[in-house]
Amino acid sequence: MKIALMDSGIGLLAATAAVRRLRPDADLILSLDPDGMPWGPRTPEDLTRRALAVAEAAAAHRPDALIVGCNTATVHALPALRARFEPVLPVIGTVPAIKPAAAGGGPVAIWATPATTGSAYQRGLIGEFGGDAGVTEVPCPGLADAVEHADEAAIDAAVDAAAELTPGGVTTVVLGCTHYELVAERIRAAVQRPGAPRLVLHGSAGAVAAQALRRVGARPDPGAPAQGTLTVLLSGRAGVLPAPASAYEEGRLLRAVAPAR
Repeated sequence: MKIALMDSGIGLLAATAAVRRLRPDADLILSLDPDGMPWGPRTPEDLTRRALAVAEAAAAHRPDALIVGCNTATVHALPALRARFEPVLPVIGTVPAIKPAAAGGGPVAIWATPATTGSAYQRGLIGEFGGDAGVTEVPCPGLADAVEHADEAAIDAAVDAAAELTPGGVTTVVLGCTHYELVAERIRAAVQRPGAPRLVLHGSAGAVAAQALRRVGARPDPGAPAQGTLTVLLSGRAGVLPAPASAYEEGRLLRAVAPAR
């Protein structure tokens, strides 16, 4: 089994690690776009063009499924990606986990990039799934970029700034950008109120990985032999994981994977 994941940068690490844990025997293809990152500030048309190019590079390796490991790319490029590759290649997008977060009660905060915060897309998800949970959108300027570069001081500053905007009674935080899942415990520590129940965090990585397996008719098998290979594409060129990936548990897990044969 061969699973491809795409993003402009290392935000795809969380979903990749989730696939790795569910199926250690799966071959992984990571298609990044260092020449075009970050995608967030680009126009929807330009972002879609770059996403299609990154997806084409991954598709050339004939994967069984393609995960769009980026919330922003899912918002803007998923229809074009599915039109280009399905039904031959299943394409799985990444959607903020608003539905399960709201189902657990509230109040809920959605941490997301400034471009996603207040967007029609996110407001639509809140309207459809938020119910009576009481949902607050929290913009997190600079956090994704700080995580991408493993800039510890910038991560702390961005997390602290977003925590200041998060209402004190919040019991649940939705991590609405895949980069944020790499610093989930730092976010928990910043938002957790003394004496309050343990803050609930909702990311998308586990659900996306499970959906990819379902789409290819495979079952989780965490005990399978850890023989899956790793192929890294950088704007279509063969490469290795960017150095900042090693700052995170997910990146260190993947570095232990054998390179592609």
